[in-house]
Amino acid sequence: MKRKTWLSMLVIVMLSSIVLSACSTSSEGPVKVKVGEVTRSMFYAPEYVALAKGFFKDEGLEVDLQTTAGGDKTMTALLSGVIDVALVGSETSVYVAQQGAEDPVINFAQLTQTDGTFLVSRKAVDSFNWDSLKNSTFLGQRKGGMPQMAGEFTLKKHGINPQTDLELIQNIDFANIATAFASGTGDYVQLFEPQASIFEKEGKGHVIASFGVESGKLPYTVFMTKQSFIDKNSDTVQKFTNAVHKAQMWVQDNTPEAIADTILPYFKDTDREIAISVVKRYKEQGSYATDPILDESEWNNLMDVMSTAGELKSKVEYKSIVNTQYAEKSMK
Repeated sequence: MKRKTWLSMLVIVMLSSIVLSACSTSSEGPVKVKVGEVTRSMFYAPEYVALAKGFFKDEGLEVDLQTTAGGDKTMTALLSGVIDVALVGSETSVYVAQQGAEDPVINFAQLTQTDGTFLVSRKAVDSFNWDSLKNSTFLGQRKGGMPQMAGEFTLKKHGINPQTDLELIQNIDFANIATAFASGTGDYVQLFEPQASIFEKEGKGHVIASFGVESGKLPYTVFMTKQSFIDKNSDTVQKFTNAVHKAQMWVQDNTPEAIADTILPYFKDTDREIAISVVKRYKEQGSYATDPILDESEWNNLMDVMSTAGELKSKVEYKSIVNTQYAEKSMK
């Protein structure tokens, strides 16, 4: 009898421990993930959809999003542990790899798959020809960044040498490029949205070509993190990627109007019609990746673009800093 009583008490204690353990786990709440985006842009619409629609929350994650202006600052924040995940161009992970990092930065979920800039002319153009840029003043992007590399790749593709066939201005800070053009600098400028659409609406410029269309598919903006973070937080990385894919599917299935209305809280000073125009333009040219897989063909195109720009010391192998297992699993 005493033995039965002892066994009964043991069962009760074990059951109580399980219940308490479950309660303890649930009381811990969602897993916090600090994310640094290279800039605040409608180019990253699926990211804001994932936040607004609660897709990260559904996966048990609490995302702390901060804007770390500039690829160098974003990568520094990631390497120093200020953020857990970076949303930035894949070229930054290549630069880290070229420096022989012991803890490499791994690309695990792609968000955009083309360049996001447009060629804007000061004057209206009825029939545009790339040769029109010869002997002009072209206000380009910062040297070494993906916009500049994709821009120069496109110019060379059309037989234009950026260094000799035109006056190339690259010494203006990213945040001031649009202002410089509006104040009279340059005949042409390479701009992201929504500034391109704003200039069109105000009559200050005219979008005449897309560098995204011209330069082809690229791992332009990708979620990445350090290998050490993946080793310790594999489940978190998977849940994060699941949320990203849900957002990508939602963007694919919805209208520019619905997408704009969803992300506008993250762009409080932006006119709704401008937001719709921006999303429509990016969606129509296929800038938003439809899944989080960074394809090897896109990676090889990146290597070509970087090599053409003189920014690639040697080719960085695809599998060395790209991990598609989380993206592939998110799609099952």
